[in-house]
Amino acid sequence: MLSARTAAAASPAASLWKRGGGAGARGDGCTSCLEVRRRAAAVTVRAAQPKRVEAVAMESAAETAEAEKEVAAAGGGVEDKYGEDRATEELPVTPWAFSVASGYTLLRDPHHNKGLAFTERERDAHYLRGLLPPGVVSQDLQVKKIMHNLRQYKVPLQRYVAMMDLQERNERLFYKLLIDNVEELLPVVYTPTVGEACQKYGSIFRRPQGLYVSLRDKGKVIDVLRNWPERNIQVIVVTDGERILGLGDLGCQGMGIPVGKLSLYTALGGVRPSACLPITIDVGTNNEQLLNDEFYIGLRQRRATGEEYHELMEEFMDAVKQIYGEKVLIQFEDFANHNAFDLLAKYSKSHLVFNDDIQGTASVVLAGLLSSLKVVGGTLAEHTYLFLGAGEAGTGIAELIALEISKQTNAPIEECRKKVFLVDSKGLIVSSRKNSLQPFKTSWAHEREPVTTLLDAIKSIRPTVLIGTSGVGRAFTKEVIEAMASFNERPVIFSLSNPTSHSECTAEEAYKWTQGRAVFASGSPFDPVEYDGKIRVPGQANNAYIFPGFGLGVVISGAIRVHEDMLLAASETLAAQATQENFDKGSIFPPFTNIRKISALIAASVAAKAYELGLATRLPRPRDLEKYAESCMYTPVYRSYR
Repeated sequence: MLSARTAAAASPAASLWKRGGGAGARGDGCTSCLEVRRRAAAVTVRAAQPKRVEAVAMESAAETAEAEKEVAAAGGGVEDKYGEDRATEELPVTPWAFSVASGYTLLRDPHHNKGLAFTERERDAHYLRGLLPPGVVSQDLQVKKIMHNLRQYKVPLQRYVAMMDLQERNERLFYKLLIDNVEELLPVVYTPTVGEACQKYGSIFRRPQGLYVSLRDKGKVIDVLRNWPERNIQVIVVTDGERILGLGDLGCQGMGIPVGKLSLYTALGGVRPSACLPITIDVGTNNEQLLNDEFYIGLRQRRATGEEYHELMEEFMDAVKQIYGEKVLIQFEDFANHNAFDLLAKYSKSHLVFNDDIQGTASVVLAGLLSSLKVVGGTLAEHTYLFLGAGEAGTGIAELIALEISKQTNAPIEECRKKVFLVDSKGLIVSSRKNSLQPFKTSWAHEREPVTTLLDAIKSIRPTVLIGTSGVGRAFTKEVIEAMASFNERPVIFSLSNPTSHSECTAEEAYKWTQGRAVFASGSPFDPVEYDGKIRVPGQANNAYIFPGFGLGVVISGAIRVHEDMLLAASETLAAQATQENFDKGSIFPPFTNIRKISALIAASVAAKAYELGLATRLPRPRDLEKYAESCMYTPVYRSYR
């Protein structure tokens, strides 16, 4: 394909490439953005379409055909116009925007900017001489320098802002940094730091990182979606900001969650960043503090509900399907209970939808339970489960546990649910409360005597597993933990609420109050704990173990619906990755340093299940799904520019 100079000489629209005349550039010899678009459209040379390159005699027909095969293989057949996937890693690319990006424009394009890593030849070919210092450095050295700088910050939010700034100016370097330092930076770009970032999003907002669909856009949502520059979208994460982590209604400022989630889809699961779209549905907020905050960036009105809300959501869902097709994965994120269950039930039959709070959390916790059986012994059906919290996460986990027990024992799902008990704000959910329960809780209303406190429920039920999804910090008191330890040799205690301040107990408390016998996992990270001369590394039941690989599996198979068996397959695959070495350290999850490999394995198992269920459309089925998944994964190494 063309260098900037060759393109300028070969094309009748030569002035487009002169002196950084990219999209929207103005100055001597440059045209307006509209003129650039018109003239660029007339140019026959397209970087993402190798067949057209033949028109300017840049490649032979055989080379073109081979390149097309490699490009088409990645991303399930969607062309890799930015050169993002492992399968296209060795192919040189041309930095196209509306024209070949060059000069100052190239340095401001996060897809193509390499900073000081541009080679001498690239600096000549793309008019970068003088725009950069003469030194040429490697990407690895850039990573080393930025990590050094990040470690100077003492406030986590400062690191978050620095990471977001990097993402906006050099996309590949951002993901290289995150992938190479995932255990250190995961808490920075996602929980717990993302919670504070959402609370202060109006103050730290710099430039849009996704789409905002508000009530003002009703009747023209499809036009809003068309404003996004990418068309080959494969994964959307959408929130309405009503229940951000355990922090409540943050309105429009919940955008930090879709942005963070999709960063992990790319870094951990290998989904192309160009195929990811963060969206916030702004229907107002009931948070008085935000409504009175002069820096708040959303609609200043009370939250819309009922028909007005659902009409906007229906218009949005229809527009997504019309613009991006049936195979785009729509992940619902941090919707309040009363909407989350309704939206999942309504659209799961017509769209490819997934709720991470209900299904993703359930899948990773089930994996933790399956893994913990190797420590405590017994089968899933032989244990008894008690939840504090009966919202999206609690009921979602409970249902997946029952489904896995049913799969293992061939027992009816109704019988399997009797092994699982839930406590909400009014006490143990029992049959005598059935008439006053929300619909999603009724399946868990068993024939028991009512009790009002968690401690009384523990004494009555004598569970082997205690799981917290309440969002109430320190709800697992010393009395609660000691009660669990009094009749369990190895009590399983999962304190899952986020952020850290909302965790039901700390790792140190769980180990201390059980004399080091607890099998512990948390939602937010905790530091290693020394107890009785032994260092224990608490496991983190982080959804990031599941949803990136799950999303990749959906993409590479071309699945058109999410089935519960795909979630079970993901859980079983993750559980199989925990080793005795992990158990000896006190963790029931594998280390995040292996997450890319784990995601490829999960993607392969999810894709295999999609093919088995007849939900996959990417045909023929690849012979080796694991290798195919790895070849489709985004890699952040710099590409060579022609």
